[in-house]
Amino acid sequence: MPFIFSSLEIPEVILIEARKFPDERGYFAETYKLSDFIAAGIPELFVQDNFSFSKRGAIRGLHYQKEPMAQGKLVMVCYGEIFDVAVDIRHGSPTFGSWVGEKLSTTNGMMIYIPPGFAHGFSVLSEEAIVSYKVTKEYTATLDRGIVWSDPDIDIPWHVEAPLLSPKDAALPRLREADCNFTYLTD
Repeated sequence: MPFIFSSLEIPEVILIEARKFPDERGYFAETYKLSDFIAAGIPELFVQDNFSFSKRGAIRGLHYQKEPMAQGKLVMVCYGEIFDVAVDIRHGSPTFGSWVGEKLSTTNGMMIYIPPGFAHGFSVLSEEAIVSYKVTKEYTATLDRGIVWSDPDIDIPWHVEAPLLSPKDAALPRLREADCNFTYLTD
């Protein structure tokens, strides 16, 4: 299997290490293989690819889409380094309002899978970063929502001194006022 799958402190969020095959030219790596992801418990099919270019200090997020178009995301860095964050926003979850974060970069080659029911965001730690992510549902503007990056109840250390924010992200509500319709499901 060309991947190593590791659950984070919130077990539904999965860190993925792709195996690299180096030679004198550089290296080759698979970044997604349906059969391996299904075997690791990630059954979602990805239907849209997104790409962002950002400068040092940019914070994008915390974003999510409401049901019925909630998105699972497979996030990877094509260039640079980011601090990637997932916040549990599933009502009734034992980890509701908790977050996990990992540094993703072209150097470490790590990816992260964030299932539906989580808000997602990242900060750019390098001079520039190119981030690519696959999503399980198409973007739907009417269901697009978010939580302000600086919510003190979540208290994420973004590792940037002077955040660069979009006007939309700067005006997002705190989690306690957020419009989210996710419920934690037990087996």
